[in-house]
Amino acid sequence: QVQLVESGGGLVQAGGSLRLSCAASGRTFSRYVMGWFRQAPGKEREFVSGIGWTGVSATADSVKGRFTISRDTAKNTVYLQLSSLKPEDTAVYYCAAGRGWNKEEDYDYWGQGTQVTVSS
Repeated sequence: QVQLVESGGGLVQAGGSLRLSCAASGRTFSRYVMGWFRQAPGKEREFVSGIGWTGVSATADSVKGRFTISRDTAKNTVYLQLSSLKPEDTAVYYCAAGRGWNKEEDYDYWGQGTQVTVSS
């Protein structure tokens, strides 16, 4: 089995920061794109950021400059640093592994999500 487990979510005030972690187990993901998606209640799941095995990354315009993705391949762990958080960032954040970039169908494995709530 392949498992992705997110952690680091919580309640934070607007303007604050959080760091999300995604720990992978079961297989090596060194050649997978590791991505973060988020889903707010009643809304579609949306791409946030992704990082390739070479370290090249891409980030959605909505969070660019505020969120930073990084990857520690040796630890099979991906991070998402959330800064300057806004209430509209409130969502369940999901870690995923796949072979694409910004489409949900590009990803094969998904974590269970971690809740990020940003208060005004």
